[in-house]
Amino acid sequence: MLTAITGKTAILLMLADPVSHIRGSALINSSFKEMNLDAAISPIHVLPEDVPFCLDAIRRMRNVAGLGITIPHKIPVYSLVDEVTEAAQRMGAVNFVRRNSDGTLVGHNIDGEGFIRGLKAHEFAPVGKKVLVVGAGGVGRAIALALTEAGVSSLSIANRTFAKAEALAREGAAIAPACNSKAVDLDDPAALEDIDLLVNATSLGMHEGDPLPLAVDGLSAATTVAEVIISPAMTPLLQAAQDRGCITIPGDAMLKPQPQLVAQFLGLRPRAE
Repeated sequence: MLTAITGKTAILLMLADPVSHIRGSALINSSFKEMNLDAAISPIHVLPEDVPFCLDAIRRMRNVAGLGITIPHKIPVYSLVDEVTEAAQRMGAVNFVRRNSDGTLVGHNIDGEGFIRGLKAHEFAPVGKKVLVVGAGGVGRAIALALTEAGVSSLSIANRTFAKAEALAREGAAIAPACNSKAVDLDDPAALEDIDLLVNATSLGMHEGDPLPLAVDGLSAATTVAEVIISPAMTPLLQAAQDRGCITIPGDAMLKPQPQLVAQFLGLRPRAE
């Protein structure tokens, strides 16, 4: 059960479209309670065309400490806030926003750091590994670039729009020239050959009836498979990977380290006894 929300509680809002799939807010609230922080977060359903108006309103909400930003708003919000951190600049996307006391909004991105911490919590060390990331959107960018910074030896990017995958691969190569960063064809079975980690950074698997993000016929049992989707916990991709004997890492692994990072970024305070 959540601790009581009062007028002293720091309020966070999680912007998404839609919100029916959101489960991360429950995990964050539970973590805030464990850390004895006087803070609470709730999803709010905001259509893409309404995001600028929503942010303008939040600038005037004095007890809103910040925002969580999720699908499909991570990239658009980047250009709508007043300032972005270095991490957000590298990613070109925002997944948390701090509201300063003067109403200005600062965008940050902890998706990449959260993902790397989640891998390590599941005893997967990225240094020297060969990785395939499917998806080059906001979360895909954050994960791909964080993996290059974490020392992977090879980074392949697959995306429906090949040019977008190429652009992200070039960015990865610029960050870590020693890493073999390249775009690969989403439909090429060879993309799964000799990889240590497969990451689904798309929304495919979130809704019933979704296709797999890519064909997994060539997936080896030696490959670890990681998701970014939190609900359902067992996505079709994770199930297919388990059926092939792969180690799997669920989507909430990326989220579990984030409440502490959020608390630091927002400067959240302990609840008064």
